Amino acid sequence: MARRVIIASLVLASLTAGCITPIEDYHGYTADEIAPSAIKPGEDTRASVLAQLGSASTESVFDDKTWFYVTTHRERLAFLTPRTVTRSVVAIRFTDDDVVDEVVEYDETQGQIVSYASRETPTRGRELGFWEQIFGTIGNVALPRTDEATPGNPTGRR
Repeated sequence: MARRVIIASLVLASLTAGCITPIEDYHGYTADEIAPSAIKPGEDTRASVLAQLGSASTESVFDDKTWFYVTTHRERLAFLTPRTVTRSVVAIRFTDDDVVDEVVEYDETQGQIVSYASRETPTRGRELGFWEQIFGTIGNVALPRTDEATPGNPTGRR
C-alpha cells in the first residue's frame, strides 16, 4: 500500500511540474552576434548598421532618420496571462549624411502607458433584441414570384 502511495505521489508531482515551469517567449529583434548598443556614433553609417544588425523593428514615423530595435522577453505559467520580464528599445539616430548620430537604450521602466480613446462610432438603424434575433425570421419566407403573361420569367419583372 505504501508503495502505491509513493508511486501515485511521484506521478502527481511530475504532472504538476509542467504547470509551474514557465514558458519563455521572445518577440522582436534578437541580437545574433553584435548587440545594437555596440554601434558607435560618428563611425558607423546606415549601411554598416544594416549589415551588422539587419533591418530595424520599426522606423520613425515623421522621418527616416531614426531606427528602433525592440526586444521583449515574456514568461507564462500554465494558463495564466503572460508577463513581460524584460523589454528593451534601442534607438539609433542618423544625421543627414547617414552617419550614426546617437544610440539610446530604453528599458521597460522608462516606458509610458498610453491610454487609447475607447469611443465607438454608433451605427444607424434599429438594433434587434435577443428574442427578435432568434424568432424574427419565422414566417418570412421569400417565394419566387411568377408572371403568367411571360412563363419564361420566374421573377415577374419585365
